[in-house]
Amino acid sequence: MNWETVIGLEVHAELSTKTKIFCACSASFGAPPNTHVCPVCSGMPGTLPKLNRTAVEYALRLGLALGCEITLKSRFDRKNYFYPDLPKAYQVSQLYAPICRGGYVTITAGGQEKMIRIREIHLEEDAGKLIHDTVEGGTLMDFNRCGVPLVEIVSEPDLRTVEEAFAYLEKLRETLLFLGVCDCKMQEGSIRADINLSVRENGGDMGVRTEMKNMNSFKAIGRAIASERERQLEILRKGGKITQETRRWDDAIGSSQGMRSKENAQDYRYFPEPDLLPVEIDDAWLVRVREGLPELAHEKRSRYREAFGLGEPEAAVLTSHKKISDLFESVAGLSGEPREAANLICGEVMRLINQTGTLPENLSIDPAKLSVLISLVLSGRINRGAYKEALEAVFTLDAEPEAYISEKGLFTISNEADVTAAVRAALAENPKSVSDYRAGKEKALGFLIGSAMRLLCGAGDPDAVRKTLLRELEGGEK
Repeated sequence: MNWETVIGLEVHAELSTKTKIFCACSASFGAPPNTHVCPVCSGMPGTLPKLNRTAVEYALRLGLALGCEITLKSRFDRKNYFYPDLPKAYQVSQLYAPICRGGYVTITAGGQEKMIRIREIHLEEDAGKLIHDTVEGGTLMDFNRCGVPLVEIVSEPDLRTVEEAFAYLEKLRETLLFLGVCDCKMQEGSIRADINLSVRENGGDMGVRTEMKNMNSFKAIGRAIASERERQLEILRKGGKITQETRRWDDAIGSSQGMRSKENAQDYRYFPEPDLLPVEIDDAWLVRVREGLPELAHEKRSRYREAFGLGEPEAAVLTSHKKISDLFESVAGLSGEPREAANLICGEVMRLINQTGTLPENLSIDPAKLSVLISLVLSGRINRGAYKEALEAVFTLDAEPEAYISEKGLFTISNEADVTAAVRAALAENPKSVSDYRAGKEKALGFLIGSAMRLLCGAGDPDAVRKTLLRELEGGEK
């Protein structure tokens, strides 16, 4: 029997607002536990929420970028459930009138382009964080995250493979980043995904789905999809039935365990939030948001190819993160040399990022200093070896390029007397290489050039060294 996997994803993205969605508490990550808490977000009786306008605007920005239909009169609802990370015992969300409906994400997977439909995007507040003490037992509660604004992006069940799920998540991640509405730091939980998965016979009716919640790494999502598919298939092959439930994925052991039967909307006893007015969005607001949409990653890739003559691999690297793209555009603009800027960032800068384990979002390097380096190497004042060394000093030490190059003696030595002296010393030290070259072994020339460059402490002008070597070896001007 041929089986097909059917996958839908619910992606939760924390919005990059300064404050929470219904109060003035800071929404920043990393503060000591329970320090970003007030009577509103901790659910004290008698408090009233006040909606964060920026959160609404960020949701509109995302909806317009994904081609959604905007709900001109949306509203909030109470989702009632009891759990320690939710001090109010309900969550303010949007069930009946979500702010965005429809829309799509276009992905490429397996060499094929495919459109993944968006069912809806709704606003809601995040819950707190539970820290389970596995040594002494018990659970600690941090309510800093309570009330941080979220958008939940709910896809239709259009995904079929892990590769498609990754392509969809990556496209959403880059869209959120380039819109500036979410920092997408999975390690901080600012973007998480719930996996809804079922299996069915090819072309058959939909199977019974299960849900795995709060997955915050691509690798874990891939492993969870593969594992849940096999678990369901094993049950069906034995003639059993799948139970609709919520499961907890344990990435350490590579398997999931049932948590609770899957709730439906009525189980949460939704009703309209009585303390918040409906959100009315007029045409002027929509026009203003639409006109303010920034250039997205796929649009930048196209522009980089057409305007700068870059290849697809280079354009992909330069748009792998908004911080990388911003750096490239700054360096290209300051230096007036976009191709050299692209080569520098795709080559040495990315090498240093990978070598040091720097996350792109934490990249901090002065584009003006990179522009100075480009000017120095293109003008011949430093060679490529000095260029690479100085860049590393700028990246790791925030060094001033010209001061560092001067201090290390890396400015190019091109005056005839110094170069000639180094070349003659190299010839005298390597008589066999001289004989090899004169016997027709061209590779010997490269060795002699390297010897002369070492005598010049790596600061020689390679062209001047080569010309001088040829002149000395062959007794004529080359």
